[in-house]
Amino acid sequence: AKASSSVVLENIQGCSLKCLRMLLENISNLLVDDDFTVEVIPEINVAVATFIKHIDTEEFVRNCSQNKRIKEFKMTARLLELTQSIQVENLPASVSADFITIYFENARNGGGPVSDIQLFPEENSAIITFCDHKGNA
Repeated sequence: AKASSSVVLENIQGCSLKCLRMLLENISNLLVDDDFTVEVIPEINVAVATFIKHIDTEEFVRNCSQNKRIKEFKMTARLLELTQSIQVENLPASVSADFITIYFENARNGGGPVSDIQLFPEENSAIITFCDHKGNA
């Protein structure tokens, strides 16, 4: 399977968008807006970096996890794979399954068709399962 061109950064609440954009430019040696986009979802303390330019996203995730600043902010990075479930944590109590579904189905956010959402309000988390859409690279 082709590696995802989107990387999810979690626990971004300590880092402003401007800071995040610079940080990702430093780690990737690419230019934001030209080579990749950053979409922030403040409701769930997550940002999605989607690479327009082809890069080794697995290596990028490894570089993020070793980055001193990322560690200081206690952020985590992982690939956004569309054919699997992802767990989203630190959700506000007020967020609805509909909001999460619509958010993750937005192609601009690197999402795709969502087949299932399990909300765990007591843990402020949710598991989003994407439809398997083979043929979409």
